[in-house]
Amino acid sequence: MEDGIFFYPFSDFMLNVGGLLFFFSDVVLDVWAILSFYHEEAYVSMGLLIFLLLGSSVLLQIFSWLWYSYCLEEESMCLRKYMYLEKYLKNRIFCGVLHVCQLGVFLRFAGVMEISLRNLKTRTVLKEGIAVYLTHDLSMLRLIETFSESAPQLILMITVILQREDVEWVTGLKTLGSFAAISISVVMYHHSMRSFHKDKAQMMWTSSLVYFLWNFLLIAPRVAAIALFASTLPLGMIAVHFICLWLALFLWAWRQKTDFMESPGGEWLYRATVALIWYFSWINVSQGGSRRRSIIYHSMIAVDIMLLLGLWWWWNSDQDPSIFGMPALLVFISVGGSYTVGILGKIVYYKIFHPNKTATEESGDNENAPAYLSMDEVDTCLPVVVQLRSPQPPPKSLTGAQKRMQRLADNFFS
Repeated sequence: MEDGIFFYPFSDFMLNVGGLLFFFSDVVLDVWAILSFYHEEAYVSMGLLIFLLLGSSVLLQIFSWLWYSYCLEEESMCLRKYMYLEKYLKNRIFCGVLHVCQLGVFLRFAGVMEISLRNLKTRTVLKEGIAVYLTHDLSMLRLIETFSESAPQLILMITVILQREDVEWVTGLKTLGSFAAISISVVMYHHSMRSFHKDKAQMMWTSSLVYFLWNFLLIAPRVAAIALFASTLPLGMIAVHFICLWLALFLWAWRQKTDFMESPGGEWLYRATVALIWYFSWINVSQGGSRRRSIIYHSMIAVDIMLLLGLWWWWNSDQDPSIFGMPALLVFISVGGSYTVGILGKIVYYKIFHPNKTATEESGDNENAPAYLSMDEVDTCLPVVVQLRSPQPPPKSLTGAQKRMQRLADNFFS
């Protein structure tokens, strides 16, 4: 493989196929869970589940539509040369109607499947670049879906299990489904970011496994603490906790002066979504000082987890709080221990598995300067070469998908 060329292996294609199959199975589980809550007359749980599903779906459609609308005409023309589906999407009204009907994510899955199959049949540099470009947006949407739908659903299902002190088929399967959704989206996001590294072919699945493990060990105690808090305290207190913390995180995202979207309204929506993701997990959204911000974030979340567990214990202190016979002290140790091991796993990942800027630079010059993406083009619209180099003045201001790809890669590898 030529250095710097986008590399779209068969394993990434199979990961997208698995993601699509799981996407459909998750929809079936959602419908089953809603019907089950309805028959059980658990209308509060049913209403919360429907709210999470609709809210997340609308959020995804808005992002998907905005990204389609940001696409320049020359980019659309290039895509239409290689993709049959793009010939229909050039009609913005038709594309908008599909998004109103909540079919935007299906469109993106279809686009990834089409170009992937065409590339497997006849591999070309440009087709691989298009496949990576489309997979990038899809993986970002799946990441947003994870923390706007799957993680809250997981909390809801665990809360129901704790309140009933029993694991039923529907809640058990939906819990496993939400966990699987989080797992797939985290791995897809990591693989998508690896596409921007010139040594991707040498970055094995081990790095993705370690990346998933430390994320799981950090997300699981966060979800457990919120679920315990929600299983005993009034719903209003849970809402107040979320709103207060989300507002603080939103202001923090605003202070970081993110530049991800093409419109002011889109950028504010992105910052609000980042705050929602931060409620559960950390992602870096700006360059410079990422280690310091990460330390501040994890310290704050660790304190919040202990606060939630403390409130859960205090609220149930008159009846010796426990979980399926597990005493409160063991719960504290398990949750705190998991978060601590997750932090250690993250440190190991960044020390051993995560490629740094200097490892991908073509020379050792300006080692401490932030990296940026330089893009060489074989066509007039889509990037096919992405390398991390010492900063030089970019030939032109990037927009649309190129800008999104650059920002995420800059932040991920910083």
